[in-house]
Parts: sequence; C-alpha cells; structure tokens
Amino acid sequence: MDVIRRPCSPSNRVRRSAAAVGAGLLVVVLGGCSGLGRTSVGIVAYDTEKKKHVLVNSPPVKGCHGIGGAGAVALTNDTLVDLIAYPTADCSGKDSIYVATMTSDVVAPGAGVWKSYSFVH
Repeated sequence: MDVIRRPCSPSNRVRRSAAAVGAGLLVVVLGGCSGLGRTSVGIVAYDTEKKKHVLVNSPPVKGCHGIGGAGAVALTNDTLVDLIAYPTADCSGKDSIYVATMTSDVVAPGAGVWKSYSFVH
C-alpha cells in the first residue's frame, strides 16, 4: 500500500503558525504572572490586649507585617504558610515564636505582645 503525501495546504500552515504563536504568547503571559506577589491564602487572626479581634485575609508571603495598636496577645495562622511572630515592629528580636499553618498560639503570662509577623518561605 502506497502512502500519498500531499504538500501542506496554506490553511494548514496558517493553523500551525497560529498554534505556535498562541503557545508562545501563553508562555510569555504565564511567565509574566509568576512575578506577581504570592499570598499566604487564608486568614491570620489576632487578638489585642484590649480584646479587639483582627482578621487579615491572605497577606503577601514576602515582607514584614506589622500588628497595629498595642500588639497581639493571641494569634491564629489559618493560612497555607507557616509564620513567625516577633516582639518588635520590624520582624526582629530574639523572643520570636514559630506558628505553623492551621495552628495558634498565645503569649505566655508576663511576656510581651507580638508586634509583627513574617511568613516562612
């Protein structure tokens, strides 16, 4: 049985070219989106000494996040990323605490409050 090969018709060449260009554009667009800031996906909740309950929805993974006011005495990490809570406003200090994803913590009696947090990435 002989196979008959036909040259590509102009419409097939156009379709192939369009598919190649479309695939190239898709790669460029998706590559450009990867530079956008990732979020922690979920909620960071904390309570202040004055009994105020604060919810932060999907904060960015990068950077230091300040806890306003007098600081937090209890913190819940209901995000998909672990975090570290700090006693200072600039995410520094030796008395930090590691709060894994989907867990919470409270300050020890007599200890200071948390004033910032950052994500482990």
